[in-house]
Amino acid sequence: MTDVSIMATPALANGPLFGLPLEELWFGLVFAVFGTFLFLDGFDFGVGALFATRTTDGEREQLLASIGPFWDGNEVWLVVFGGMLFAVFPSVYATLFSRHYLLMFAILGALIIRGLAPEMYEQRHDEDWQRWWGRAFIVGSIASPFFLGVFVGNWLFGVEGVASIASLLAGLAVIALTIVDGAAFLGLKTRGDVRLETRSLGHLAQVVYLLLAVATLVVGSRSSPHVALLSVPTLGLLGLTVLLAGVHVVAGWAGRYYLAFAAVAGQVYGLIALAATLLFPLIDPATGLTVADAIVSPLSLNIMTIGSSILLPLIATYFIVLYSSFSGPVEEGESYT
Repeated sequence: MTDVSIMATPALANGPLFGLPLEELWFGLVFAVFGTFLFLDGFDFGVGALFATRTTDGEREQLLASIGPFWDGNEVWLVVFGGMLFAVFPSVYATLFSRHYLLMFAILGALIIRGLAPEMYEQRHDEDWQRWWGRAFIVGSIASPFFLGVFVGNWLFGVEGVASIASLLAGLAVIALTIVDGAAFLGLKTRGDVRLETRSLGHLAQVVYLLLAVATLVVGSRSSPHVALLSVPTLGLLGLTVLLAGVHVVAGWAGRYYLAFAAVAGQVYGLIALAATLLFPLIDPATGLTVADAIVSPLSLNIMTIGSSILLPLIATYFIVLYSSFSGPVEEGESYT
């Protein structure tokens, strides 16, 4: 075994595994994992925001029950994203997170409130108790995507302060997108008035998202020369987003809720793909770091590639089993706990 390891180490250190473009692949994978988090936990945030529109205990319980089995698992992808960024682009992790440490605490605080609130809501069936924890659930569900959007905007536009106009618009755009996501998810998990009313709100949020996304890019491109607003990839992704938005609305009105949900998934991943496209070959515009400058050594990269090729399919399998086990609409009388 010792001889094999001695022979293998120089081979792994000499260059990328199998000659693969690992720098570009890992850059794309980091953003794909963040997109997975935003899509999966995004519908949790959206359901939390739509919770504010429900007026009866039964409707509120429906919404809580729809995300109950999923929300804590969905946040695993945020941990995976942070771990990947730290392992593959440690200098970016260090400078980006330290530069925006107050924003990081805001994100964590909002996520804690969003996760704690439904647990506390179910502990007592007291009107005042549930009113206050219901409000906390709504606030956490809106604040989480807002701060996450501001973080992405700061990263993309190279903002060194707390926030900019463009990153604040990005935060609002992400709130709108998560409401679209949540409404599409409720189309799969609920029936009756809840499904119909949240569908209409989701379609309204869809229009708001498109407007805010365009406004974010226009404002951000004025202060960030690396943001090529009129490039072919940017225009292509924007055109695809508009197309998917139309599919979402049409499919929703036609009652094809799986297609509507898939169209929203495409929009979420499209947003993250757009951010990655506008960044590359930079990875941290504020410091001028490129992907090639920031990535770890070939040996470390190859070892992580081998490890990830084993771990990521296992994580994906867990989520397939989870969502298969709790598929189908929430039945009347089901609760969060």
